[in-house]
Amino acid sequence: MKKIIFFHLLNDYSGSPKVLLQVIEAVAKKGFEAEIYLGGGAEGGFLSSAPCVQKRYFYKRFENKYLTLLSYSLSQLILFIKLLRYRHASVIFYVNTLLPFGAALAGRVLGIPVIYHIHETSIRPRPLKLFLRWMVERCSSKNIFVSHFLASAESFTNIESRVIYNSIPQDMVSSGASHVYPYASGNKFNVLMICSLKTYKGVNEFVRVADLLSGQQDIEFNLVLGASDSEVDDFFSSVTLPDNLTIISRCKDVIPYYQRASVLLSLSKPEEWVETFGLTILEALSFGVPCIVPPVGGPVELVSEDKEGYLIDSNRVEDIAAKLAFLHKNPEVCFRLSGAARVKSLSFSVDNFESDVIEVFNGV
Repeated sequence: MKKIIFFHLLNDYSGSPKVLLQVIEAVAKKGFEAEIYLGGGAEGGFLSSAPCVQKRYFYKRFENKYLTLLSYSLSQLILFIKLLRYRHASVIFYVNTLLPFGAALAGRVLGIPVIYHIHETSIRPRPLKLFLRWMVERCSSKNIFVSHFLASAESFTNIESRVIYNSIPQDMVSSGASHVYPYASGNKFNVLMICSLKTYKGVNEFVRVADLLSGQQDIEFNLVLGASDSEVDDFFSSVTLPDNLTIISRCKDVIPYYQRASVLLSLSKPEEWVETFGLTILEALSFGVPCIVPPVGGPVELVSEDKEGYLIDSNRVEDIAAKLAFLHKNPEVCFRLSGAARVKSLSFSVDNFESDVIEVFNGV
């Protein structure tokens, strides 16, 4: 049985490393030998607990985007050189996201099969995206896309591709299945958003929605961010936050927040960042939490208008606030949406995800 070598640039608590952890766990169950190369230092993230040999290569982010680009380029050169040791090995290279192109290039040079797991479409600057796509075209043996939207938006005509929807871990599935949707927890209608600390994720829009509803004492907002306390302080240093908003940083266990949530917001700004799937949306659906999501990209494969939630552009903050106020006053609508949300989440099972992943490896 071949060894699988996984590659990821930055280990954190965002969606792509979370999905990669599930891939590694799936192959570990089947007895595949595995290693993972992670860029950066010893930062914490989902992949820290990956059940395989872990190796590091240089990568560091800077405040200056040009320094970060230089660091990134150097990291991929270093990774390429490190991988020359596999020139006589029977292995498969599994590149998570478009970014670790050094691994794909090494695979091409050494004649090693390369599988790309593609999660993203909104990469800046555009020349970088074009270069990364060029690397996929030259180096990939097979592509995995996280949604049909992404497979269409980033298609590669001469490379075998398939869509494998993300799933959620079994422990979260179990927690969601036993959870009773509360509508209002502790007599508070709780609006939740979980995301990375990026403006394109709609963080500022979430604050604006909270501010618009600050006069309603029984509506509260929780913003769970994949960032440190200092990063949160810097980001909001010049912002006056409404009293009905609580910010939670660097959260490892999000289940308690889903259990208290009345509604989940996903407010990515399509003109800057198109959500290609929406893992937090699926997680919320599994707890029966209705969702308000962007009307483009992967989220529309998870949420239908007035069924599991609503499709509203994040720029329409007044409309989002009005919809939340409506849901707050109409619990019967929330319970109807909640029931549909649970049913929809069943389409994205762990078993399907794992069997599809193993099928990809068996076909290489």
